[in-house]
Amino acid sequence: MDLRTRVLDASYRAAVRPTLFRIGGGDAEAAHHATLSRMEQLGERPTALRALDRALRVATKPVEVAGVTFPGRVGLAAGVDKNGVGVKAWEHLGFGHVELGTVTAQAQPGNPQPRLFRLRGSDAIINRMGFNNDGAQALAERLKQAGPIGIPVGVSIGKTKATPVEEATADYLASLAALDDYADYFAVNVSSPNTPGLRSLQDKEPLAELLAELVVATTERSGTPIFVKIAPDLTDEAIDDVLEVAQRADASGIIATNTTLSRDGIAGRDLPLADEAGGLSGAPLTRRARYVVGRVAQSSQLPVIGVGGVMTADDGKALIDAGASLVQVYSGFIYRGPALVAELNRALQ
Repeated sequence: MDLRTRVLDASYRAAVRPTLFRIGGGDAEAAHHATLSRMEQLGERPTALRALDRALRVATKPVEVAGVTFPGRVGLAAGVDKNGVGVKAWEHLGFGHVELGTVTAQAQPGNPQPRLFRLRGSDAIINRMGFNNDGAQALAERLKQAGPIGIPVGVSIGKTKATPVEEATADYLASLAALDDYADYFAVNVSSPNTPGLRSLQDKEPLAELLAELVVATTERSGTPIFVKIAPDLTDEAIDDVLEVAQRADASGIIATNTTLSRDGIAGRDLPLADEAGGLSGAPLTRRARYVVGRVAQSSQLPVIGVGGVMTADDGKALIDAGASLVQVYSGFIYRGPALVAELNRALQ
């Protein structure tokens, strides 16, 4: 870690993070919304964005994945900016792509609050947000108004909660149709643990039907790449089934992984929160995400975006060494801030 990154890291840990973690009396979702509001404001201030560039920009080498050129290997994972409110600002924090969403065909409020919890002793987060978002059409309008973005924009699409699982394909297709003009790739989220029945779409037959329809739709319209986001909780056999289906459908790649239902690796001081329902992300997921990335890379020729437990540069390098072409951060960004992005960008050349 160079001197500038060390100073950035220390400043975030000593001043910025404590301030964020006090917002709303310590409510994690209140801090999340406050951060997004700040990113939205920054996106409208060119002078501030140039200052961010000077402070945070690290030279990176472009990499091509699924026909899309990414200026660097480090991206912001889905779940941070569901509605694209900060889409103009993320590249200025050093990200080489941003994945918006997960968005659904219909706007929905998500699950009851509280639904986002910090496990500070474990460098982890539990969320049961439930795809709260403004809907695919609202995101499309926001991206239209934003104009050209300097980094690739992925869009994670999921099933509207009120839509029966047997009608999921039409629901995903509606989101795809609304957003295809604005997405550089789509992430098909069939692996969130927070929408009832959603993970059943990872099973062989429903996944085959879903992917076949989505790939045909994008092929006819634009050729936008389709990635499949999988759960870390799949068995090896289930991972192999997903890969077989994805390759047969001509999907463009795999995103590994989503959050986990496991509670392994939680520190003792955080055990009172372990019973909270939802998906766990952060440091406890590091080893499992690395294993799944390696399994996918060894078992197929599909490119992999690695996500899960990237808390340090070494974690990011390990995912690349396991076979990932790109990495994404979420929990690590919350705990480490922009210093983590700079550190990863230097390490993943």
